[in-house]
Amino acid sequence: MYKINLQYTILKDFLPALKIYLLSLPLENTPTMIQSMTGFGKSTLQLENKKITLEIKSLNSKAIDLNVRIPQAYREKELLLRKVISDRLERGKIDFTLTVENTSQSSATLINTAVVRGYMEQLQTITPEASSVDLLGIAMRLPEAISTPLEEVDEEEFALIEKQLLIALEHLQDFRSKEGAILKKDFSLRISNIQELLQQVEVLDEERFQAIRSRMERAIDEIRERVDENRFEQELIFYLEKLDITEEKVRLTNHLNYFLATLEETQSNGRKLGFIAQEMGREINTLGSKANHAAMQQIVVLMKNELEKIKEQVLNIL
Repeated sequence: MYKINLQYTILKDFLPALKIYLLSLPLENTPTMIQSMTGFGKSTLQLENKKITLEIKSLNSKAIDLNVRIPQAYREKELLLRKVISDRLERGKIDFTLTVENTSQSSATLINTAVVRGYMEQLQTITPEASSVDLLGIAMRLPEAISTPLEEVDEEEFALIEKQLLIALEHLQDFRSKEGAILKKDFSLRISNIQELLQQVEVLDEERFQAIRSRMERAIDEIRERVDENRFEQELIFYLEKLDITEEKVRLTNHLNYFLATLEETQSNGRKLGFIAQEMGREINTLGSKANHAAMQQIVVLMKNELEKIKEQVLNIL
C-alpha cells in the first residue's frame, strides 16, 4: 500500500511539470494545419492575496510585433515573458497584458500624508474660502498623493505566471487554428469557383477561336490581292499564336491545384499561399488580355473577383 501511494504521489507531482514542458515545445515540432494570425488567449492565476490575469491578442503582420503591458513590479521579468511569447508565435501583431488585482482585506495603497498636507496648504493660500473637505478632494487627485508599494516577484510566483502564460498561448493557438479552418473552407470554395470558371473558358475557347478566324478570313478576302500571300500567312500564324491561351489555362490549373495542396500541408504557409496567388493573378490577367471575346472577358472579371478575396484573406494566414 505504501509503495502504491508513493507511486501515485510521484506521478501526481510529475504530470504538471510534464504538461508545462510539452506546452513549451516549439511549434515547429507540432503538426498543424493553416492558422490565422488573428487570435485571443486568456488565463487567470489566483494567489493568496491577488488575482493575476494574462491576456494575449494577435492580428496580422508581416513579422512579429510584440507589445507588452505589465505592472512595474514585474518589469524585471519582461524579457523572459517576451522570449516565451516570441518562441511560440512566429508572426503577428501581438498585444500581451498582465494585470494584478488585490484580493486581500488590507489596502494595497498608501496615502502620502506629508504630500497631501503640503498640497492642501498651497491650495489654501490660493483659495482661502474653500473648505478643508474640498481641498482634500483636490489634493487626493494630484500626483504622488497615493502610492502603491512595489512587491518583489519571487521565483515561485513567476513560475506560476509562466505556466499560465503557456496556457493563454495554447488558447490563442486554438483560436488561430479554428480561424484557420474557417479560412481553409473559404479558400477551397473560391478555388473551386475559379476552376469552374476556367471550365467555362475552355468551352468558350473554341467559339472564340472560330469567331477570330471568321473575322480574319473576311479581312483576308478584302486584301488578298494587295499583299504577298506567304508574308500574310506568316503574319496570320504569328497573330493566332499570340491569341492562343492554352499555356495560360494549363499554368492556371497547376497553380490552383498547388494552392489546394498547400492548404493540406502540415504547417501554415501564409507567405507561400500569397506567392501562389500572385502567379494565379498573372495567368488570369494574361487570359483577359488575350481573350478578345466579350463573354470570356466577363468570366475573367469573375475570376479576378474571386482571386482578390483570396488575396485579402491570405494576408491573415500565418
